[in-house]
Amino acid sequence: MSTLSHGEKLILIEEALQQLRPFLETDGGNVSLVELTEDHIVKLELHGACRSCSMSMMTLKAGIEDAVKRAVPEVREVIAINLEAASL
Repeated sequence: MSTLSHGEKLILIEEALQQLRPFLETDGGNVSLVELTEDHIVKLELHGACRSCSMSMMTLKAGIEDAVKRAVPEVREVIAINLEAASL
């Protein structure tokens, strides 16, 4: 069980996302943290090219989710609240 506060977890998640932003921005995309739920689900919003790119789900699961879970191991899942159906 983590001794980190909710706020500290949010900071660590944001730092993990900050490390990924240059790579996302290279392809015209970005990501923002929307919420960390009480049951440790991270909700993100994808922006720009990341919203409709056919690789969005792979980027989310293989890149973003991995980085977030390394930063805060209690995270159970990372979801994008605005992925278009075509990219799923």
